[in-house]
Amino acid sequence: MFEFLDRADAGRRLGQRLVGLRGQDVVVLGLPRGGVPVALEVAKVLAAPLDVIVVRKLGVPFQPEVAMGAIGEGDTRVLDPRVGALSGVSEGDLQKVELKERGILESQVARYHGGRTRSDLNGGTAIIVDDGLATGSTARAACQVARQLGAARVILAVPVAPARVLASLTEPDDVECLVPARMFHSVGYYYRDFSPTGDEEVMQMLDAAHRPPRRPTAAGPLEAEGVEEDVDIPCEAIRLSGSLHLPSPGRPVVVFAHGSGSGRHSPRNRYVASVLQDAGLGTLLLDLLTPDEEVVRANVFNIALLAGRLTTASKWLGTRQDTSSGRVGYFGASTGAGAALWAAAETDAQVAAVVSRGGRPDLAGSRLAAVRAPTLLIVGGADTQVLALNRQAMDRMQAPTRLEVVPGATHLFEEPGTLARAATLAADWFAQYLLPSGEGRRAPDQQ
Repeated sequence: MFEFLDRADAGRRLGQRLVGLRGQDVVVLGLPRGGVPVALEVAKVLAAPLDVIVVRKLGVPFQPEVAMGAIGEGDTRVLDPRVGALSGVSEGDLQKVELKERGILESQVARYHGGRTRSDLNGGTAIIVDDGLATGSTARAACQVARQLGAARVILAVPVAPARVLASLTEPDDVECLVPARMFHSVGYYYRDFSPTGDEEVMQMLDAAHRPPRRPTAAGPLEAEGVEEDVDIPCEAIRLSGSLHLPSPGRPVVVFAHGSGSGRHSPRNRYVASVLQDAGLGTLLLDLLTPDEEVVRANVFNIALLAGRLTTASKWLGTRQDTSSGRVGYFGASTGAGAALWAAAETDAQVAAVVSRGGRPDLAGSRLAAVRAPTLLIVGGADTQVLALNRQAMDRMQAPTRLEVVPGATHLFEEPGTLARAATLAADWFAQYLLPSGEGRRAPDQQ
C-alpha cells in the first residue's frame, strides 16, 4: 500500500508536521527536481518563502542510481566512504563523475536562480525538503550549503527515508520524517504517482512562489474551511477524474479543459490554477478523457465529446452543497479552448467567463456566435498561426471578447515569464467576472 498519492500529497502532510514553525523566520528550500513539489506544499502551509538549493548526486560509474556522494553550490562535496569502499571506485573515476556533475550543477544554478533574488538565510531557519532519502548524500550536501549561506538553524524534512540513514545524520539540527522505514525499498516505492519532475515544472513552481502574496478576501483561509480533494464525476458509462480546490463554500470555480490529450496533472495548467487560487478562486482540473480514450488521437479533436464532458462537470458542481451557489468559469488550453467555447454556447450554459490560453477557439465553429460569456483569448506573439486563428474566431464572436498577445511567447508559453503573464491575465479576467463586486482584481482593459 502506498503511503503518499504524489509529491503534493506528501508535501501537504509534511507541512502539517511542521506547522508549529508558521510565523517564524523560516525559508523552505527544495532540492531540484523532485523535492520542489514537496517543498512548495510545505511553504504554502507555513506561509513561508520557497527557494532551492542545487545539489547533484555522484553516482557510481557502473551503477549511477547508487550515490557515492554529492556536490552542492559553493564547491560543497560530501562522500559516502562505505559506498566508495564497496564499489571500488578509483579517485580518477570519482573526479570524472564529479567534473561532469559539476557542469550540470552550475547550469542548474544559473537556471533556477537566474533573474530571482535569492532568499536571505542569514540568522534564520532553513527547512531543506526532498521527496525522500536513500543514502542521504544530497541532503548532507544541502545542509552544508545552507550553513554556508548563513542559516542559524537547519531542519531536514522528508516524507520517507531509511531509519538507519536518519540516525546517522549529523549535518541538520533537526530531522522530520513521516515514514522512517526500517525495511526501506526505494523512495518511489512509497508513492502512487512518482512520475519525474521536469525543469519546466520547477521553474513554474518558483515563479508561483515569487508572486506577491494573495490579498485577503472574505473567503478566509483555506485551512479553516476549504476543500482540496480528488473527485470522480459520473459521466454516462465512465467517470471523470478531477482535482477540486475550493477556498470556502460558495466561491466561484474555474473548470479547466485541457488540450492535446493532457490532463489534470499538466504542469502548465496546475501552475495557472495556483495563480487563480491565489486570487481567491476555486479550481477544478479534469481528465476529460480516460487513459484508454487518450490513445485514440481522434478523441483529442472530438470537440463535441470534450464539451459534453465539460458540461457534465459543470452540472456536477451544481449538485454539491458547497459549490452549487458559486459562479463557474472555463479555462481552455489548445483544443480544450474549443471545447470550452462549445460548451459555453449551450442554451442552458451557466458560464460567467471564459479564458483561452494558446487555444483553438476556431474549433468551436459556428457555435462561437452563440457564446454569451465574456471571453479572453491569450496567445503568444511568436505563435503566429494560432494567433491568426484566434483573430478569425474573435471576428465571429458576439460576446464581449478581448485578445491579449504575450510578446515572445510560443505555443506552450515556455519562455521565461510568459506563462506567469498569461496566468495573471487569466486571474484578472476571472476575478472581474466571477468574484463579488469590489473583491476582484482589475480586468486587463482597466490596467
